[in-house]
Amino acid sequence: MTADRVASTDQAERREDDLDAARHRRRAAGWMIGLSVSLLVVMTLAVGIGPVVIGPAEVADIILHHLFGWPRQSTWPSSDNAIVWQIRTPRVILGALVGGGLAAAGAALQAMVRNMLAEPYLLGVTSGASSGAAALILFGVGVSAGIYSLTLTAFAGALAASVAVFFLARIGGRVTSVRLLLGGVAVGYALSALTSFLLFAAPASDQAGTQAVLFFLLGSLTRAAWSSLWAVTIVVIAMLALLTLWGRRLDALAIGDDTCRTLGISPTRLRAQLLVIVALGVGAAVAVSGGIGFVGLVVPHFARRLVGSGHRRVIPVAGLIGAIFLVVADAIARIVIEPTELPIGIVTAFVGVPFLLTLVRHFQPATDS
Repeated sequence: MTADRVASTDQAERREDDLDAARHRRRAAGWMIGLSVSLLVVMTLAVGIGPVVIGPAEVADIILHHLFGWPRQSTWPSSDNAIVWQIRTPRVILGALVGGGLAAAGAALQAMVRNMLAEPYLLGVTSGASSGAAALILFGVGVSAGIYSLTLTAFAGALAASVAVFFLARIGGRVTSVRLLLGGVAVGYALSALTSFLLFAAPASDQAGTQAVLFFLLGSLTRAAWSSLWAVTIVVIAMLALLTLWGRRLDALAIGDDTCRTLGISPTRLRAQLLVIVALGVGAAVAVSGGIGFVGLVVPHFARRLVGSGHRRVIPVAGLIGAIFLVVADAIARIVIEPTELPIGIVTAFVGVPFLLTLVRHFQPATDS
């Protein structure tokens, strides 16, 4: 009878676990559908916002006309057509891609290093991209590829920073969370110093170049164009897909290295693979948008509150929230001090800093030591 009771209890617990998992899946599916619809609405509204305000219905008509040839006859001014299709639509799409990529990367990094305050800046990726952009803008040193020179040079700088972090983390043995954190901090500070040195060493007459570098450091989507979207689209979507598929591995890594080994997963190899994936995604995003902070820090926490801690749910939900967040932030940056455009990193910082202070207050230790 005792054995029967134990077996019955185990079955009841398994049924309860299955029901909880099913509830989590339904809840996550509901949030993903709702956030996807919200993203489409926000993107449509954002395309119409700017010095020239264009109504949502006209925006939708112009986009549908270019995509599907419907409506067949255009009744809108040619200037509105150019503003919507050639300028704002690629910019809004780029904002959604960058926001989604940074948010998903932040969620993966927080699991990889088991630190709730981790974000893409941690790897020095943003600092590497900024150093590459500064070298090209101020001194012409970088990848020579025509109109893609700045993007490719910034991307090369981001990858170089990630490689440096990885090799620093391997010094003295296997790659661990602490070594990744310390390596990222060291590389980030070194590259920030290099960027400052390049700005200081630039000719005093090159004020336009200095201004361009500063704007890149603070983040901007002004360089968005249809020709520059395909590469970042492929890289960011591939990163999101891989991180979602590896959700259970991220769950194990977030619990601890011993859990990974128990499941037959090498934590050192997994961290190295994740570092490459995240570096590619963040590098592609930062190369076209500059340094946009706090998206990868703030958004994953909201995603976990909505759908729990399972990374198969957290990664796509964080991507959708990050996309919405950055599209809204970019719209605010365009109109807050018209006709001048505010760097988007300033807008995200206004949201991120209070959130960071809230985290610090909530997670402060009970006693100091």
